[in-house]
Amino acid sequence: MTRLIEDLPADWRDGLFLGRVDMGQGPIPALVRGGRLIDLSQRVPTTSEAARLPDLARAQGRDLGDLQEIGLGARGDESAGGVVLSPVDLQCIKASGVTFAVSAVERVIEERARGDLNQAQAIRQALAERVGADLSAVKPGSDQAMALKAALIADGLWSQYLEVAIGKDAEIFTKAPVLSSVGWGDQVGVRPDSAWNNPEPEVAILCDPTGRAVGATLGNDVNLRDIEGRSALLLGKAKDNNASAALGPFVRLFDDDFTMEDVRRATVALTVRGHDGFVLEGRSSMGLISRDPLDLVAQTMNENHQYPDGFVLYLGTMFAPVEDRDAPGQGFTHKVGDEVTVTSEHLGTLRNRVTTTDRAAPWTFGVADLMYSLAARGLLGERAL
Repeated sequence: MTRLIEDLPADWRDGLFLGRVDMGQGPIPALVRGGRLIDLSQRVPTTSEAARLPDLARAQGRDLGDLQEIGLGARGDESAGGVVLSPVDLQCIKASGVTFAVSAVERVIEERARGDLNQAQAIRQALAERVGADLSAVKPGSDQAMALKAALIADGLWSQYLEVAIGKDAEIFTKAPVLSSVGWGDQVGVRPDSAWNNPEPEVAILCDPTGRAVGATLGNDVNLRDIEGRSALLLGKAKDNNASAALGPFVRLFDDDFTMEDVRRATVALTVRGHDGFVLEGRSSMGLISRDPLDLVAQTMNENHQYPDGFVLYLGTMFAPVEDRDAPGQGFTHKVGDEVTVTSEHLGTLRNRVTTTDRAAPWTFGVADLMYSLAARGLLGERAL
C-alpha cells in the first residue's frame, strides 16, 4: 500500500503543512515543519482553530518524530504508524463551479442532453467551437461578456451555466457537510444509479473565519453528470453524497516559498486507472481559470455570509473527460475500483479509489462525536486566541 510520504511534494521537508491524523486515540490537528510531525492538540483541538492562529507557522506542540519514520498510511492499513484524515474538520466545505471555459461548455452539454450521455457527443460538436472559443477570452461580468450573452440569447444558445461562467456572480455552493470529507487514501463514492460521472481534480483554498486564505490543498469534487444534467435543481443529489468530497493529503500553508501566485500558476494532473485496463489522463491549468481564486473567496465570504469556523473552497476544474471508455460516443464514466490520483507540484498527490456511495464507509463521526472525543482527551479548554 502506498505510504503518505511517497505522495508528498518533492520539497516537503522545506514546506509547512497543516493536517489531521489519528495516532490511535482520535483525530488531532498536526503541523509538518522541517520534516517533523507536530501534534498541536494541546494548544488547539481542531484544524479550524489552528487556522486562526497568527503564529501558526511557529506554533509549538508535541514532536511526534520525523514524518518519514512515522509511516502514516490510509484508513484500513493496519501496518501504518498512524492514519491520515481529511485536513479539514469544522470548516464548511464549499465549491465553485463553471470557473473554466471548457467546464462551462460541458455543463451546457449536460443540460441540453438532459443527462443522456448518448446525446452528448453530437451536442458537444455543435457547441464547442462556437461557445468555447468565445468564452475562453471573456472576463466574467465585463461589457464584452454582456455583449456575448446578448448574442447567445439571440442564437438560442443561452444557458444558466453560461450565466455563472461569464456573468458577474460566480457559482458558489455547499459541497458537503462539516466533517464529511474524506482524505488521502480513502474511498470516494459515486451513486450506484449514476451512469455518467467523473472526477473533478481541483485546488482547494483553506480560509480562516476572517476570510483570509491560509493555504491550499488538492481536491476531488466527485460529479454525477447524468443527475445534474437532468436538472440543475438536482445539484445537491449530484454533488453531496457519501464520500463525494476528497481533500488532501495536507494543506500547504502560504509562506515565503509558497504563495497564492503558485496556486495561480499551478497545473493539476489527473490519472484514472481501472481494473479493465483503461487509463485516463488529463491536465488542468490554473492559469486558464476565468475568475481569480481570491475573487472566488470574496464571493464566498462577505457581508452577506460569514463562516465562524472558516471554510475550504474548491476552485473548480477545466477537466471534463470525453474519452470513450466503453462504446463509441459514450465518453467516460467511473467504474468501481478505479484508482484516481490528483497531482500538483507544490501540493503532492491525492490518491483515492472509487466505490459506490452505498458501499463506502458510512459517515458516522459527526460534530457531537468530535466534541465528546476531544472532551474525553481533555482537549477542550480555554481558547488559544
